[in-house]
Amino acid sequence: MLGICFRMRIPRKLEVWRLGTVSYLEALKLQEKLASDRKTSKISDTLLSLQHPPTYTLGKRRTDHNLLVPESELKNMGAELHYTQRGGDITFHGPHQAILYPILSLREIGLGARKYVENLESTMIELAALYGVKAHGLRKLETGVWVGERKIGAIGVRISSGITSHGLAFNIDPDLRYYKHIVPCGIYDKEVTSLRRETDMVLPDEEVIQEQLVSCFARLFGYSDIIWRNGSSIVIDSDSKPT
Repeated sequence: MLGICFRMRIPRKLEVWRLGTVSYLEALKLQEKLASDRKTSKISDTLLSLQHPPTYTLGKRRTDHNLLVPESELKNMGAELHYTQRGGDITFHGPHQAILYPILSLREIGLGARKYVENLESTMIELAALYGVKAHGLRKLETGVWVGERKIGAIGVRISSGITSHGLAFNIDPDLRYYKHIVPCGIYDKEVTSLRRETDMVLPDEEVIQEQLVSCFARLFGYSDIIWRNGSSIVIDSDSKPT
């Protein structure tokens, strides 16, 4: 009698932290602590879902020439400027933009850096499709997600010892005038757009869209067990475990 071996698929768990609006530095410190804890397996894969106040960030290439106004002028506008260790060029984060910061072990989920970035692009492409917007990625050396020649989603990641941080930003309905003060992602001849501009559909509350973005992410990365944590209920102890 022939024996049949069934391979059981172990459910993969993802903790999603809904953080609301968080300052960039606060989110950066949290990512650094969580990435350190993920590296030593103190926590499982974690996804931060949030928005930022008006903030410009530069990647590790330090392309300051793509900031078109003095930093003092940014302060007058109520915007901050921060230097980071992520990849990519200068970009803008602000209200009405959905941001995901994945803290994942790529080794455990069996992904290389390129496939990881492609999955981030696919996450935003799937979200756009829910609203009848045909988006695409993989523009030669230009990461991110595009609607025609207009950029709707940006990607800037950091991978250290196989652990990810930073991530993606999808434009729901940000004030696009902020982009006039930079060369977005170092690309001179392309516009920036938003879901609001590209769809004829009535958009639901932004919390709904952010949850849809998380759902697209979880499906593409193969997470079957999602644990939601609300920002107001998250207290970080010395081991960075939410209580």
